[in-house]
Amino acid sequence: MKFPSTAAFHGYRPAAWLRVTGADAAEFLQGQFTNDVRLAQGDAAVYGLWLDQKGKALADSFIGHGSAPDEFWIASVTSSGEAIRRRLEDYIIADDVVVENVADGAAAVTLLGEGAGAWLASAPRIGRFFRGRRTSGENWEWIFPSSAAAAVATELAGATELGAGEVDRRRILAGIPAVPADIGPADLPNEGGLDTDGISYTKGCYLGQEVMARLKSKGRIRRRLRRVIGSGPAPTVPAVLWQGESKMGELRSAAPDATATGFVGLALLSLAGLRPEIPLAWSAGGPAIARCDGPLA
Repeated sequence: MKFPSTAAFHGYRPAAWLRVTGADAAEFLQGQFTNDVRLAQGDAAVYGLWLDQKGKALADSFIGHGSAPDEFWIASVTSSGEAIRRRLEDYIIADDVVVENVADGAAAVTLLGEGAGAWLASAPRIGRFFRGRRTSGENWEWIFPSSAAAAVATELAGATELGAGEVDRRRILAGIPAVPADIGPADLPNEGGLDTDGISYTKGCYLGQEVMARLKSKGRIRRRLRRVIGSGPAPTVPAVLWQGESKMGELRSAAPDATATGFVGLALLSLAGLRPEIPLAWSAGGPAIARCDGPLA
């Protein structure tokens, strides 16, 4: 089956590609990950977060089963594998669990567009592939040994290749936070809407679970990630944003817009006093450079 003309690809190195093994691996991961690891059945992967005791988002990842019953893999597009490994090893006490960082031998492509999944499933593929979080449409992550990169490139020859800026623009327009750039160690997952897909409220205990339960039952967040549209080149992030004389928050990620004359971004903004109809500025009382583009989906 030929790679569909309705799809495109982007090559990259995974930020995290870990192998977790041991008789206690399943139970251990279930007690650390925000989502239900039991949902990773067969070749499916489950998306979730790694929190600290205060419920702050240290990293995100996908978890899937390996080739053996007690083997799992952990993949992340944007969160450091070493950060996830350290976070896990801090809580391994008497558990039969081994965490290995195997990212040095891995390469990856993102496949975006209609028909990408059917193409992946149409023939045996080396490595692992799973539904991604790059856009609101169909997108897949395919991670494979770097020794297979040339063969993968041959399979994708003639297909549309997207640069990192375009992939990031699509992610931002879809309102999908990158962890830890948009939502990180000083932020709650709920501030970026990550609780919708990344947190289970029924699986039982995990690190940070009490905070998540309190927020769901009676808590209110004070900040929220919002999409913004700006004029001029995409700025270096993070960048402080103001409305009049009031500091409203930070622009956390940005990419050139489709015309390359402006930018789109995700900003973590205070809900207290924010007036979405008033433009944002880089400095107190400064000229308008951006505006809110509605709440995230």
